[in-house]
Amino acid sequence: MKGGEIMENLKERVTIYEVAKASGVSLATVSRVMNNSGTVSEETKRKVLSIIKKLGYKPSGLAQALATNKTTNIGVIIPSANYVYIANMLNGITEVCKKNGFTVILYTTSHSREDALNCLERVIKSHVDGVIVFDDELDGEDLEVFNSYSVPVIDVNNRIVASKIGCIPFGYEHLMKRIIEENFVKGDKKMTFLHVHNAGRLLSRVENQFIKVHLENDREYNIMNCDDSYQRTYQDFMERFKQKRKEYIIAYRDSIAAAVLNAATDSGLRVPEDIEVLSIIGTKYSSILRPQISNLHINFQEVGKRAMYMLIDLINGTLIEKEYKFESEYIKKDSTFF
Repeated sequence: MKGGEIMENLKERVTIYEVAKASGVSLATVSRVMNNSGTVSEETKRKVLSIIKKLGYKPSGLAQALATNKTTNIGVIIPSANYVYIANMLNGITEVCKKNGFTVILYTTSHSREDALNCLERVIKSHVDGVIVFDDELDGEDLEVFNSYSVPVIDVNNRIVASKIGCIPFGYEHLMKRIIEENFVKGDKKMTFLHVHNAGRLLSRVENQFIKVHLENDREYNIMNCDDSYQRTYQDFMERFKQKRKEYIIAYRDSIAAAVLNAATDSGLRVPEDIEVLSIIGTKYSSILRPQISNLHINFQEVGKRAMYMLIDLINGTLIEKEYKFESEYIKKDSTFF
């Protein structure tokens, strides 16, 4: 292979993400420059065009993919399909897709922003008719790239609305405030929130609310770092429960809550007399486990259905209300008193 051919192949591998990074601007800004749309200063435009020329970026693949004919393909971007609640959402999406003649193309990002940005470009190149995004690595500016290419998007667990973007936010904070304040009045346990690294904006919002309510009521609280792993969490709490204690623990998911409960019972502690546990994202396992786990419930299968119906209307230009909020519901089970 000649040197020129090698260089040509290297240029073809340059992505819009690399252009944005080298230019020091967002993906949305690069997209606006390439499409000559939106407000971009002349200085920024010259800078981005210079980087495009220097790197040899060729957006022709995108232009070719964005032909006017429809594919009946729907892209779904998620961090992983291993979680029960995400699988439930996918079930809802595919159920509506089957009824309406669409095919789902799944893109997973493995909790990596770089993967998410590369995934974003792959989705555009695949020329899907629309996209459902449930991934915390992509923010509003990233989704503007879809908007600039007129690719309809429904963003789950984020509040953003644009000409081609609708959203489904979740409501957990108000209910969490009510549960915490009820524990202040009726309960007798100090509350501990399990912080899971890279768990995403949903858990961050609930954690911030947890801290805020305690500070407002001048109450002590604990924040405990926790791995997103049943086995590690179980081992950590077996060690923690060597010191007999009374504690109210708020866990991210049912599997984490189960690890805490099992460690408590295996340590001779009573549930809920000594240890109370609340799961933020409740699934079918809340009822299968013994004792059953109190949880904040949102029907994620219904979330998937609603997202897909909204996307179909957005594709057809008939979506009127671009935001639909799902409020969580407190399901009292055996792992809490109140």
